[in-house]
Amino acid sequence: MYLTQPLHRAMRQSPDIPFTVYDKRTYTARETYDAVSRIAGGLIGLGVRKDDRVGLLSLNTDRFCQIALATAWADAAIVPLNTRWSVTEHAYALDDAGVTVLFIDDAFLPMVAALRAKTPGLRTIVHCGDSSTPDGLVPLAELLAAEPVEDVHRQGDAMAGIFYTGGTTGVAKGVMIGHRQLFTTVMGTLLQAKLPCGGTSILIAPAFHLAGFAFWIVGMLTDMTTVPIPMFDPTGLMRAIEQHRAKQAMLVPTMIQAIVDHPDVGDHDLSSLELLLYGASPISGALLTRARAAFPATRFLQVYGMTELSPSTTILLDEDHDDPVLRRSVGRAALCAMVRIVDDKDAEVPLGAVGEIVAAGDHVMQGYWKKPAETEAAIRDGWMHTGDCGYMDERGYVYIVDRLKDMIVSGGENVYSTEVENVIAKHPTVAQAAVIGLPDDKWGERVHAVVALMPGATLTVEELQDFCKQEIAGYKCPRSLEIVERFPMSAAGKILKRELRASAIGQSKRR
Repeated sequence: MYLTQPLHRAMRQSPDIPFTVYDKRTYTARETYDAVSRIAGGLIGLGVRKDDRVGLLSLNTDRFCQIALATAWADAAIVPLNTRWSVTEHAYALDDAGVTVLFIDDAFLPMVAALRAKTPGLRTIVHCGDSSTPDGLVPLAELLAAEPVEDVHRQGDAMAGIFYTGGTTGVAKGVMIGHRQLFTTVMGTLLQAKLPCGGTSILIAPAFHLAGFAFWIVGMLTDMTTVPIPMFDPTGLMRAIEQHRAKQAMLVPTMIQAIVDHPDVGDHDLSSLELLLYGASPISGALLTRARAAFPATRFLQVYGMTELSPSTTILLDEDHDDPVLRRSVGRAALCAMVRIVDDKDAEVPLGAVGEIVAAGDHVMQGYWKKPAETEAAIRDGWMHTGDCGYMDERGYVYIVDRLKDMIVSGGENVYSTEVENVIAKHPTVAQAAVIGLPDDKWGERVHAVVALMPGATLTVEELQDFCKQEIAGYKCPRSLEIVERFPMSAAGKILKRELRASAIGQSKRR
């Protein structure tokens, strides 16, 4: 199976059923087929050739879906960019992937000049928004006017896309995902979770993330109309569920909490929702109780994984949520996956013992783009090393206890402490810095900076945030700051982050 296959199927079986509904714009399968084949023709006219990489900087819209399909149709690979990144981060990914054609929507037009300046290899920028196209950009209408071309049916191990994810070295890595890897995960999830078919699927999870991208494919495969929503807003999402009688959506627990705690939640009919898929972190018992009251007909499904696993490798089914112990887990291995817990020599540890979570199967990434050493370090003997520390019980349920790579999950976004530390270290007042994740009622975790200052220097959290935002996305910037005279150090001279975390949590409890 492959990315454009669901569109061909819809064209054969239900050509006049809505394929996407965005705002007041509806595209049937027939109209989507025509648009995709023309955009692909336009891409070829712009010089895109087999295996080229096409950039896409867009919020969730119907155009995002069409462009992703058209890229595969034209025998190229999509490179979706994180919509919360800074210009510097975008430029790095575009240059690293060798992108020469970039689609950009209205929200990011102010970045165009800076992107051109920082990315000399960027040949063409196509405006795919609804406002007037600025000078120097190619309007999407020009591609839609191109002659349609036949689908090359790009599939198998041909790359579907390069999905950039943060790295512990502070440099984003491009994860190469083939059509086979992507559909192995999607089909396994469909079979195991018994997902609903027909009706409407709400695409609120950012589609630039592989999780959102895969969820979009799930909707296509189950004959659902996709309703993309560009930004999360509790009221807007509840209205969309009610208006479209949506059957499924994918959220993170912070989004679920924002909905169930909203004062107007009782004013909306959310009874159509049959499935709510979530990830990024487990759901608490108290939140689950409120969520089941708000979504009375909904099954809850948690998936755990990472971009490198296309993107999921364990699933916690709805019935598992009723057990307060199992609810703390991330579920059991998905149908497509084998999961083990290993020690530092890659030997499997006994049940209940803590080690690193590793996974194997056809869903494991092809590797990191242009980073063979990092690929070799991550995939050993076919097993993807997640960097997450956990244990497995006697029934195969996996529990995460820590992160080997000090990754922070804030509001569903992955933040890597080393990347933030590298930016903070550039501040003229900072002598030394460490970044940790602390529990946060709103975000799940917040980015917390601990710094030692230069003699006589001062620094506020607002000053540090303003400085960091020049190089990294806002969600990666510290939300809290602690100034220390010295750091707890190991015998090897490494900062003991576990002590920093324990101290910060202790101080918070004493307040």
